[in-house]
Amino acid sequence: MSIDTLETQLPLSPAEAKQYSPLTLAFLGDSVYEVMVRETLLREANRPARALHALAVAHVRAAYQAQAAAKLSGQLSEEEADILRRGRNANGINVPRSATPADYRAATGFECLFGYLYLCGKTERLREIFALIWQEIPQNQEFSE
Repeated sequence: MSIDTLETQLPLSPAEAKQYSPLTLAFLGDSVYEVMVRETLLREANRPARALHALAVAHVRAAYQAQAAAKLSGQLSEEEADILRRGRNANGINVPRSATPADYRAATGFECLFGYLYLCGKTERLREIFALIWQEIPQNQEFSE
């Protein structure tokens, strides 16, 4: 599939996007969110690639995404909150040792929301949500989970 083909198939209607499982939406949302993180880090400062990578990793960890999901409480539409909840409550989540089950579930819900909004072509809303949760993690700060 080419980029041109993809562009003609998106955006999907909300009903079409909801046909995907929450874990499938989270699979896509993970990459959408990571690209937004990397783009923002790149725009903020010209840092060495190693520092950019370390900062990106800190932002895409389950603990950080769980904090981000908590920040969105009261900021989401009913539909968005439902999508986040579907992702958080999805069955079949395998929690890695580097995260707590609660953080990983919250992060999955967060990624599910990003995947859903992307599929629906709601890029402006993605940017709004990203701006609400973005916070700089200093280069020398250890991020604990």
